[in-house]
Amino acid sequence: MTTILYGRVSTVEQTSEHQLSQATAAGFKIDDAVFDNGTSGISTRLVERAEGRRLFDKLRAGDVLVVRWVDRLGRNVCETIREFMRRGVVIRTVINNMTFDGATQDPVQKAVRDALIAFMAATAQAQAEATKAAQRAGIEHAKAKGGEGYRGRKPSYTREQMAVVQNMLGQNANIVEIAKAAGLSRQTIYRIKDDPAAAEASLAIWSDKAG
Repeated sequence: MTTILYGRVSTVEQTSEHQLSQATAAGFKIDDAVFDNGTSGISTRLVERAEGRRLFDKLRAGDVLVVRWVDRLGRNVCETIREFMRRGVVIRTVINNMTFDGATQDPVQKAVRDALIAFMAATAQAQAEATKAAQRAGIEHAKAKGGEGYRGRKPSYTREQMAVVQNMLGQNANIVEIAKAAGLSRQTIYRIKDDPAAAEASLAIWSDKAG
């Protein structure tokens, strides 16, 4: 059995060394580590990334895949988790120490596992719909108002960071953990949490102007 850490380095704070040390501090004995650098977690599936493809080739039945959080597995997280479970790979997370094991025969563990995956899928779909609605509203607002003076302050977060925050809020991670994972201040996390529609609209307005 091999324990492999997979990480996606997307911000200055999220270095490969930092993610490896966090996994070790959480009690994981890492045998190998694979990292993708500067790859979007929103627009790309794991298998579409250079190192993500290598990860698929490396993992064997009985291996353990460690990720800081499930958002590291990219677009279609639930599909990726199910694929690895079909292969006999166990997925574990550093945050909240969650385990996704397709081989477990314990009915309670299976029920919890499947409920978590279903919840993540439903949450992802709801977030996607909310994001689209907020983007449309933000773009329409920008078009109606026009000019620099109506955009407000440029958001301090990217689309990718916003997705990390939304995913982790949906999993009830605490603010400190989310701030570290996203590379944002706690104040920014609270603003996104308290008014996600406004946060999405701000991104949409600036993206529309930039394009």
